[in-house]
Amino acid sequence: MQVAEVDLDGDEAGPRPGPGSPPVTHGEVFLLVRRSGRPVGTLLTRVPQGADPRAVLMTAAREAMAGSLFREGVGPVPEGGPGDVRGEGGLPFVSVVVATRERAGQLARALDSLLAQEHPRFEVVVVDNAPSTGATRELVERKYGERVRYVCEPVPGLAVAHNRGLAEAGGEVIAFTDDDVVADPRWLAELTAPFAADRRTGCVTGLILPARLRTPAQVLLEGHGGFAKGFTPTTYDPLDPPRDEPLFPFTAGRFGSGANMAFRTGVLRAVGGFDPATGAGTAARGGDDLYGFVRVLADGHRLHYTPYALVWHHHRETWADLETQAYGYGAGLTAYLTAILVNRPALLPAFLARLPRGLAHARALTAVRDTGGGGGAPGTHGTRTHPWPRRLSRLQRRGMVYGPVGYLRARRASANTAEGGTG
Repeated sequence: MQVAEVDLDGDEAGPRPGPGSPPVTHGEVFLLVRRSGRPVGTLLTRVPQGADPRAVLMTAAREAMAGSLFREGVGPVPEGGPGDVRGEGGLPFVSVVVATRERAGQLARALDSLLAQEHPRFEVVVVDNAPSTGATRELVERKYGERVRYVCEPVPGLAVAHNRGLAEAGGEVIAFTDDDVVADPRWLAELTAPFAADRRTGCVTGLILPARLRTPAQVLLEGHGGFAKGFTPTTYDPLDPPRDEPLFPFTAGRFGSGANMAFRTGVLRAVGGFDPATGAGTAARGGDDLYGFVRVLADGHRLHYTPYALVWHHHRETWADLETQAYGYGAGLTAYLTAILVNRPALLPAFLARLPRGLAHARALTAVRDTGGGGGAPGTHGTRTHPWPRRLSRLQRRGMVYGPVGYLRARRASANTAEGGTG
């Protein structure tokens, strides 16, 4: 399946392929539609053999916009508000942190996109997490010199690496992304504008779309929802909880993902950063980003989601990778909940009150869905009609059962590491 994008407002050169994807020809296309450069929706369409790809895709995009066929309703591009950065001169100084481990080739692609950002003031910090070779250091020093700051964090774990980046950050805002993304040129400006617009905003998350969909595993992951959270800007306020979110704030997966998130640096430091016993590279397997979201909300700050801050993510390609992700998602979910209750026991009554609905939500999230039907195409996220094989459902649920155990194991390992470092 091909990945491409078009802009409805004067796009003469389109369609443009997704990062790492070949030029668009005939066949199925996962299409991002923009207006005035901003993402407004995605759709799945097909370019017939011999047809002009640009004409076909522009027509499909216009019809989708006119018929409100996007998975979420979108209106005209707004002229103001938290997401509007056109002509904005007050964007905060930002520290962009990329945690990585032995993936120099992918990291170079990500860093190239970060250094091309249309943002007036930012720094890039690479945190090399428990490296076994000098490849990452050599890449940064040889290719990027003083434009990228290199930091080595010997203790393994994504949350540990992010906390090291937090300690090193000099920006008013700290943004996090992964080494397997390509950031849109306006990503950082759009991601940080809400902080300038609203002093109560403590966290901002953005849109994540697939850079390519070459394998069945990549298509299935994106059809299951991928990392996208829709095309409607949304503000979550703990003082005014959303009425359509009865599990708020514990369904933190709705707020965003760690590959595209930013925090007011002082706020994240005030809540203690990320729990080092969560995240990839620990027995907990994940949940560090979700933990950060809920801690910031629980401290009274707003969280804003903007679809205008876009990164393209290179999904893992194999079925084995997808199985690992399914288990990790389940484990990370319950691990982060355990971490929240351990670190903020005052939230326990609210959690218990939401537990019955939470269990129903978990069952729906991991339900088996028939893979033989026609549903589940990328571009229809959130419909719960996508295929989800029994094997992946079982792995996700097993991960949920394991998550609290994994967190407690990781917490014990973290404590032992801390004791060893002070002894």
